Amino acid sequence: MERLLWYGGNWHPSIEGETHTIINPANKEILGKTHLAGPKDIEKAIDAASEAFELWSRTNVKIREKILNTASLLIENRLDEIAQILTEEQGKPIPDSKKEILFGAEVIRYYAEEAKRIQGSLRSSANQEIRNIVQYQPYGIAAAIVPWNYPVDLYCWKVGPALAAGCPMIIKPPHETPLAIAKVVECFHEAGLPPGVLNDLPGTGQVAGDYLARHPEIKIISATASVSAGQSIMVAASSNLKRMALELGGHSPFIVMPDVDIEKTAKAALRRSFSNMGQICIAVNRILIHQNIYKDFVECISTLTDEMILGPGNQEGILYGPVLNNNILDRTEIHLKDALQKGAIQVAGAKNIDNELADVGFFIRPSLVADTSLDALVMNEETYGPLSGMSSFENTEEVIKMANSLPFGLAAYLYSDDLESAWRIADQLEFGAVGINVNDTSELQAPFGGWKMSGFGRELGVEGIHTYLEPKHLKIRLKMKHK
Repeated sequence: MERLLWYGGNWHPSIEGETHTIINPANKEILGKTHLAGPKDIEKAIDAASEAFELWSRTNVKIREKILNTASLLIENRLDEIAQILTEEQGKPIPDSKKEILFGAEVIRYYAEEAKRIQGSLRSSANQEIRNIVQYQPYGIAAAIVPWNYPVDLYCWKVGPALAAGCPMIIKPPHETPLAIAKVVECFHEAGLPPGVLNDLPGTGQVAGDYLARHPEIKIISATASVSAGQSIMVAASSNLKRMALELGGHSPFIVMPDVDIEKTAKAALRRSFSNMGQICIAVNRILIHQNIYKDFVECISTLTDEMILGPGNQEGILYGPVLNNNILDRTEIHLKDALQKGAIQVAGAKNIDNELADVGFFIRPSLVADTSLDALVMNEETYGPLSGMSSFENTEEVIKMANSLPFGLAAYLYSDDLESAWRIADQLEFGAVGINVNDTSELQAPFGGWKMSGFGRELGVEGIHTYLEPKHLKIRLKMKHK
């Protein structure tokens, strides 16, 4: 399978001829290759987007709504095909791939509706002859950088609101997992999206991402990336004061209060720790357990973790697959060894990679470490792999301090049967979202984004579409006085 670049309504080979080989992480076999965009390719995409901006920004909202709804329906109709491709290139099990794709289609449909609700307002004035109108207009050509862990889902998070707002978009999808996205692009094209409105150019962050961030014709850039990548984007975009929406890395605490149902809470913590093999920005990195139930909770979640069955994502009944590549394996092993050297006890997972599966693909047993020192890497850095550290706490004040101690603030989780107490604790947690008795903080109608080093700007909810809109004030005098 050969994946080309999409701009101006057609597929194109890379001008420089650069390509990247795509590997199936479950068996290390070659799936195909993707062409990689360089500056010359991006310039052509920007030309196409510039030409399309005048038309698309003024296109009737009902037409934009129809195109987006049609694209959403096409994606859903091709669910099985796209899910199979996504599983082969990324590794996640088929049920997770389908869930991701369906949510992405729902996001597009949501913003098709929100496009009709972009409303201005009439503001008061001290002068009776003055009327102040605030209206919203498309911000301009948008760029987006999409990660490899949830490529289809996060692609839709960016495309949906931008196109609904009237902004043409140039997207750098992940060069590691660009194949399922190509099918999504085809759906938008078949839905009637005009040429140049959506341009899709796989490439590396160092080349394509940096070029998009620096280019003066790009008015806004939305990126889901690591903290270091986000910092690089900010530096590159600083010369032209580009608007940015950055959803960066996190380090999520999972707080377990003493009054919980231990088994139910352990199952929730396990799923959020190891879903997609921990390759999620809102994955649980550290589990903080009240000392009164610490021993019982550790025993329960350890047993559940060791019962997990790994395998190729397209195999029936498999819920946990491989990680993407050797980089994830290596970092997970480094964090595990560091925790053990600092006194932690491994209570789940093989101490080494599962050899039987590892001989075939990028597999590693999900692992838990207990009595983990707070200065261990796993308690301070995002592993982005199947490993979580556990520590105990004595009281509410201590656990709030532990949870807020890091410079990251994307998501946190808190389980307690005392909702009033949980709410009070949640109010003091320095995170963009807090899940109380729920292990997923993303919600279509609510804003998603981080505090502190986890970024700024918001996706999803009404806030998502306003990322791509610029307010304009019209100050009007009703009548002129004649002397």
